Amino acid sequence: MLLVIGVTGHTGRYFLEQLNVKEYNDKVRFLIRDNKTNLFENCNFEYETIIGDLNNQDDLINATKGVDTILEIYNIRYSLKVLNAAIKNKVNRIIFVHTTGIYSKYKMASHEYKIIEEEVIKKAKENNINITILRPTMIYGDICDHNISKFIKMIDKIRIYPLIAGGKAKIQPVHAKDLGIAYYSVLLNEKNTKNKSYNLSGATEISIKDMLKLISEKLNKKTIFIPIPMWISITAAYILKFISFGKINIIEKVLRMNETRVFDYKNAVDDFDYSPILFEEGLEKEIKQYIDVRR
Repeated sequence: MLLVIGVTGHTGRYFLEQLNVKEYNDKVRFLIRDNKTNLFENCNFEYETIIGDLNNQDDLINATKGVDTILEIYNIRYSLKVLNAAIKNKVNRIIFVHTTGIYSKYKMASHEYKIIEEEVIKKAKENNINITILRPTMIYGDICDHNISKFIKMIDKIRIYPLIAGGKAKIQPVHAKDLGIAYYSVLLNEKNTKNKSYNLSGATEISIKDMLKLISEKLNKKTIFIPIPMWISITAAYILKFISFGKINIIEKVLRMNETRVFDYKNAVDDFDYSPILFEEGLEKEIKQYIDVRR
């Protein structure tokens, strides 16, 4: 049996779509917080739902009983809890969805993730559990995402847009649907993906400045972009932290706006035919959705 944790989230819904489209032929258990969802109405495979709280270890132990494989999409911070429950119930395989934030040179963005991953890998090896770690980059694809949708809304509403450090840093956003497809492909390719990790980036490397200009163009806006030197941005972040008595601390977030986040995904192509779409293609769909909702 497959246990899926995080199916109600952005990429989890696309994974569910794959289970339906590909007519998955094994039983699936979904761990969810409540039954207030119609997400499973059209499922054409055998499944069951179980109510539970990821902060409750007893719920996790109960959810993992009789399970052979786990797909944990929800959050890297729950990986060790899921692994501990899996160890207790002798689960054979876990696919963890983590983040490329682990590569950041800034401690706030990466330190906790590194500690978690190191412990997960060590514990899984000690208990003979086969794991695969997937690390998506910035996720986009629908107006419910917490990344590109924010930029779309800002560009739509303001005419003058400040570019931290000129917006020169490159990013590689990945479409949520590509991730759903990737999760399913990894699920079916245990032999190729056993005890490996993969970066799941989008197909397009693009600077923040060019991305924002593209959004502006597709929204038919005449946005004026004003480059803001890094030292001014950082100074402003420190002042904000000071006057808020530390309650608002965006210093590392500002620093990361000047950090290139581009990652190779060739091993994912080789091992399970990962094939992400171009950013412009995915962006067009998201902006169309945004415009339709705005109307």
